[in-house]
Amino acid sequence: MGDLRGFLKIARQDGEYRQACERVRDFKDVYKLRSQGQSQEQASRCMDCAIPFCHWSCPLGNYIPEWNDYMFSGNWKKALLLLEATNNLPEITGRVCPAVCEYACVLGLNEEAVTIRENELSIVELGFKHGLVKPRPVSSRTNKKIAVIGSGPAGLSCAVQLNKAGHNVIVFERDKKAGGILRYGIPDFKLEKNIIDRRIDIWEKEGVVFKTGIEVGKDYAVKDMLKKFDALCLAGGSRTPRDLKIEGRDLKGIYFAMDYLMQANKIIGGEKVAADKIINAKGKKVVVIGGGDTGSDCVGTAHRQGADCVVQIEVMPQPPECRTDDYPWPNYPLLLKTSSSHAEGGQRHWAVLTEKFIGEKDLVKKISCTRVEFSKTQANSCPVMRKIPGSEFEIEADMVILAIGFIHPEHSGMLTDLGVEFDERGNVKTDTDYMSSVDKVFAAGDMRRGQSLVVWAIAEGRNCAYSVDKYLMGESNLPLM
Repeated sequence: MGDLRGFLKIARQDGEYRQACERVRDFKDVYKLRSQGQSQEQASRCMDCAIPFCHWSCPLGNYIPEWNDYMFSGNWKKALLLLEATNNLPEITGRVCPAVCEYACVLGLNEEAVTIRENELSIVELGFKHGLVKPRPVSSRTNKKIAVIGSGPAGLSCAVQLNKAGHNVIVFERDKKAGGILRYGIPDFKLEKNIIDRRIDIWEKEGVVFKTGIEVGKDYAVKDMLKKFDALCLAGGSRTPRDLKIEGRDLKGIYFAMDYLMQANKIIGGEKVAADKIINAKGKKVVVIGGGDTGSDCVGTAHRQGADCVVQIEVMPQPPECRTDDYPWPNYPLLLKTSSSHAEGGQRHWAVLTEKFIGEKDLVKKISCTRVEFSKTQANSCPVMRKIPGSEFEIEADMVILAIGFIHPEHSGMLTDLGVEFDERGNVKTDTDYMSSVDKVFAAGDMRRGQSLVVWAIAEGRNCAYSVDKYLMGESNLPLM
């Protein structure tokens, strides 16, 4: 490493955010990029740890110590080459990945971990700034034609890798623009969409074809697709939301989180939405049910739309702020996360069970809740939830957002028409080579493994591309994690 004692001299310095009073007025990026000098200083904290567990925890196997070293020494070109060798979307993971690598950083045993995610972002953004990120067209082509269905992180990474192998790749997306959950599920204040557009522009110049506004199974029969293409990769994500089927669920004013976020993103992106279908939090008392990242995104969106107040509730107890014995290093711990959206206002309540929705004239007006506690009946058993007697209370709400996750991909349409088998959780079942029960049909990402992280989706897409290439050509030179 360039400075073996850098971690002894320099303290961890997290990135800065725009002032909350300023950023809630728009949907622009809340994060302020670091200077080149600050980035190199933080890269010097990467220690010569001999066994870098950050590799072990990263689904992509990023060469973290190596590009930190190049970054510290000012060799940004080599740092970028190493970064792009394992990650097709570092400008995305550098913004929205939960940075599982940092929780496995060896320095994190007794100090604050290296700012790996922000270092990654610094490398790729400097690369774009200086023209180092550019199209690299393929020199020769095979006769194989592949359809990738879905343009989220799994579909995009799979398509790009297969294009590098010389295949002719067409990406089908049912929405108006490519990007999947990156474009429509993540608010602009976390990921501005020009970030996606500039990367897709590069890939188009490299030969990847994008066909949007086409729903496979509806606008394009899958039987016809099977005849026309040598292989199919299903990467449509896990989009069937988990519902809360309790009394009052049929009241108006209760929405699924992804419906809310997708619509907000479409409006910000200039897409038209019928006036009678608009979901807007302006002047409303908003309750977000679900304490995860999606719930946090809904909180931030409601703030920007001018909600009167925002409350987020979660049935699980409040996580600890520091690592506990239940999650020893280098495992990814369950910790309390305070996002930029939480810092902008609102309230959070933990260990709250939603019992029923209360309405007037078919409109939701209140939520009836009960506080709960979790305890183990035996040492090795899972905690059991118990209602706390006398803890019932109500929360006023004229808009409720359900952000409690997804159960599996949408079965009707494409998947039913293909006749693929599903696993016990309802995801597309595949073998170890990512092939489904239908010959030459592969699956990757959330559609195969269930709801997961963006970094896992990218890794899935890359590994699936290797399997497709090997299936078509007998062998593959694409990297495999």
